[in-house]
Amino acid sequence: MTEGLPMEVPAQGVPPRVRIHEVGARDGLQNEKAVVPTAVKAEFIHRLAHAGLTTIEATSFVRPEWVPQLADAEQLFPMLADLGGAPDIELPVLVPNGRGLERAMALGVRRIAVFGSASESFAKANLNRSVDESLAMFEPVVARAREDRMWVRGYLSMCFGDPWEGPVPIHQVVRVAKALRDMGCDELSLGDTIGVATPGHVQTLLAELNEEGVPTDAIAVHFHDTYGQALANTLAALQHGVTTVDASAGGLGGCPYAKSATGNLATEDLVWMLDGLGIETGVDLGRLVATSEWLAERLGRPSPSRTVRALSHKE
Repeated sequence: MTEGLPMEVPAQGVPPRVRIHEVGARDGLQNEKAVVPTAVKAEFIHRLAHAGLTTIEATSFVRPEWVPQLADAEQLFPMLADLGGAPDIELPVLVPNGRGLERAMALGVRRIAVFGSASESFAKANLNRSVDESLAMFEPVVARAREDRMWVRGYLSMCFGDPWEGPVPIHQVVRVAKALRDMGCDELSLGDTIGVATPGHVQTLLAELNEEGVPTDAIAVHFHDTYGQALANTLAALQHGVTTVDASAGGLGGCPYAKSATGNLATEDLVWMLDGLGIETGVDLGRLVATSEWLAERLGRPSPSRTVRALSHKE
């Protein structure tokens, strides 16, 4: 570590604390070409928890042929039982449909996420359904989860641009976001899946959502760094009052259904900025960097995170 850095210089208009929703073990690893051994995934999640991350998306209960990298959900989740029992650790999982929910519930999962799209093209590519058909598929899943008093997150992809359609109209994003919220999602994660957002676009979308009755405290942001805008967009969201930010340890990830999507915002880069702003996260940056270095060795390539490279003195 670089002693004493970053220097803490608080800024006005940002929240005092941010909850990081760590997606590296799911969104990050699902984009790997080679299947990562289950034991390595389990240790990765444990290391993330020991670094101070308290919300760690563990896996996805999708059909194995859709995402073979996460076909071991039934084997992995029981290996996290010691974390799942901790009062301050949350291990949400992704479920695509009723069958996925049943599989997750059989293992005692208490927090789930469904994943929709603001654009028709991505809905067809990712879910083989139209936007409205996908919402109809999610509705009974969310209702069943809520009956069981589970916490539900709604992912909304392509909120700022789509590789096939170009810019996605803000009113279109708001319509789908409201539908997810109305069906019972506790939290909405706004995804910049191909990384084309800019700060003004972010703040305008957030303001429009507020105007239509979606409160800021129900919104999370999920930025990709394709054009180097992820941290700038995150800061814009923080200035609007958002307090939940998705990030991926080491900058892992992309999207198997959108080839122009590069890695997620690296958790280390996010923590470096938040530390400098004096915003609490509970994350030990040194331990987190060591975790990403450890995983990079097992993946056989260096981490794309600038902070990991700077603090590990590797080019």
